[in-house]
Amino acid sequence: MSTIKANNPQVSVVVPCYNQSQYLEQALLSVKQQTFSNWECIVVNDGSSDNTEEIAIRWKETDSRFIYLKKENEGLSEARNSGIKISKSNYILPLDADDILGKNYIELALQEFNLDKSLKVVYSRALKFGKEEGLLSLTPFSLQNLSRNCMIFASAMFKKEDWNRVGGYDKNMIHGWEDWEFWIAILKNGGNVRRIEEICFYYRIKSVSMLKSIDYKKENYLLDYLSVKHADFFVAHYGSFKRMEQKNRRNKEDFKHKLTSEKFLIDALFKRIFGFSIFRKL
Repeated sequence: MSTIKANNPQVSVVVPCYNQSQYLEQALLSVKQQTFSNWECIVVNDGSSDNTEEIAIRWKETDSRFIYLKKENEGLSEARNSGIKISKSNYILPLDADDILGKNYIELALQEFNLDKSLKVVYSRALKFGKEEGLLSLTPFSLQNLSRNCMIFASAMFKKEDWNRVGGYDKNMIHGWEDWEFWIAILKNGGNVRRIEEICFYYRIKSVSMLKSIDYKKENYLLDYLSVKHADFFVAHYGSFKRMEQKNRRNKEDFKHKLTSEKFLIDALFKRIFGFSIFRKL
């Protein structure tokens, strides 16, 4: 039994796991190998039917910084929320059971929070591994960019007080994108974000994943839900729906005018060279 304890941990790593025991050992090892040691790691078994429990209990018995929580299956958002509810730390770092942390991720992220008290989220550059390899392409953060898409992966560090303030991860994001909704919720009214320019996170690409299973119908549901819940955020960056309609109409009119002008120029040039109109009726 390890003598290492985390009675007053500074960081809580929350690892939800649903039937991904084949990856869990790697994820937990990446937590254990952190250069910063004052952490706790809460493994949340979200109703798995595999040997997730056996693995989690073994890690708990080996190192008391690992904590095991078993619950009925309610989805990723509620699994994360359940782990964060029992956490003892000021800072939260979610880690999906199939991903891996770089050894100095926690240390570098805490340094950023200590240097800038206005920070709400800290993440890093990341590499893909598994079915795809290479740098994970991430658009630079801005609220405008966040309104278009999510450029902060789920394993970013944030403050527990911000999680409390927005009511945690939204369980209505049942098909995915719960991290995107969460970042919008905690950032839309202010607060800074920092990206560590070192590679501190490894994102597993699988042939089948929750994100890849989002079809047209699910995507429409998620977008509709986001648009209603965070209407203030999207209106701030795109204007009202009426303004969007007017903008689309102007864009169509501009395009039609441009197309007509280009046709006129091409036709004039063609008649000058060949002596007849390319657009004449046959």
